[in-house]
Amino acid sequence: MKTEETNKGTLENWTPQEVAEAFERDEIVLIDVRTPQEYSFERIDGALLAPMQAFQAVHMPGQGEKRIVFHCGSGVRSKKVAEMCLNAGIDRIAHMEGGFGAWKEAGLTYTGTDMTTGAPKHMKKSG
Repeated sequence: MKTEETNKGTLENWTPQEVAEAFERDEIVLIDVRTPQEYSFERIDGALLAPMQAFQAVHMPGQGEKRIVFHCGSGVRSKKVAEMCLNAGIDRIAHMEGGFGAWKEAGLTYTGTDMTTGAPKHMKKSG
């Protein structure tokens, strides 16, 4: 993971693989900041939804037991939400670089939509 020191605290930039490994070990809470529509179409199983448009950093839980890592589609919104947390007084927060697109590109498993039935389907990049 790469870190950026800001005047408000430390912003951690995690790779999709780092997120997947920590999530598998139950060490992090993964929060998806995309829209409900994006989340319903495809998502990382177990990630919580907290859309950026309604996000309020003051309502975030502490990170005593598990670290919080944000993700979005490309990494832009999740970084903005992480910066909102730093501005609200959280001294260290993380987001996933490259977002959900990088997660899929890395070949990690997610739930998508089966276009023939409209039903949820476990997916993984082939190859």
